[in-house]
Amino acid sequence: METVPAPAPAHPNFGSGFPSEPVVAHIMTRPGVQRVPSARLSLFIRRALIPAELCEALIERIDAKRRPSTIADANGDPTFRTSETCDLDSTDPVVAAAESLILDFCGLDPAHGEPLQGQRYAVGQEFKAHTDYFDPHGGDFARYCSVAGNRTWTVMLYLNEPGAGGATRFKAIDKIVQPETGKLLAWNNLRADGSPNPATLHHGMKVRDGSKYVLTKWFRERPWG
Repeated sequence: METVPAPAPAHPNFGSGFPSEPVVAHIMTRPGVQRVPSARLSLFIRRALIPAELCEALIERIDAKRRPSTIADANGDPTFRTSETCDLDSTDPVVAAAESLILDFCGLDPAHGEPLQGQRYAVGQEFKAHTDYFDPHGGDFARYCSVAGNRTWTVMLYLNEPGAGGATRFKAIDKIVQPETGKLLAWNNLRADGSPNPATLHHGMKVRDGSKYVLTKWFRERPWG
């Protein structure tokens, strides 16, 4: 029988996460949080945010419904993103428990959040260097951002530790984060003036042994859907 934490009854609410100062101040009060020292982006790490048994339950759900990952603009490279993706059911108590932990950590309004996604990376799979925001000058910007606006914050959690590889590299600050079960990464995709921050460029590096599972939650400028 799966044992998962009960969702918290309420969370702080900092809307979309812009301006970012209240969100950053809240995150810095969270137990065990580490802020990566950089003037170029706001990046936070929290080890063991999600307990191992909840990670295992989420992995089971990802494996049950995973499909090839898609991308808005692969720049003509069919190997740009080679993982698999699962759209998770927010009414599932396991998924709701994970979302509750994320919302408590970041304090953002759940109405601004995209549905929670899970990803699986097998040996050799990766997501080449990319940003999570949509390029305002890109051809698909209107298609993906006309209703909810651009992405403001990203929260990502590693659900397991592959045998080798699978790190996340933030290229602009040369920071490499190794996957650990339950570890959270959170970053602001925008600059202080609200424009997209290219220093958030990051690479989901190739898995060399085993497989890697991650959980991702993106937040938008306006309510989702």
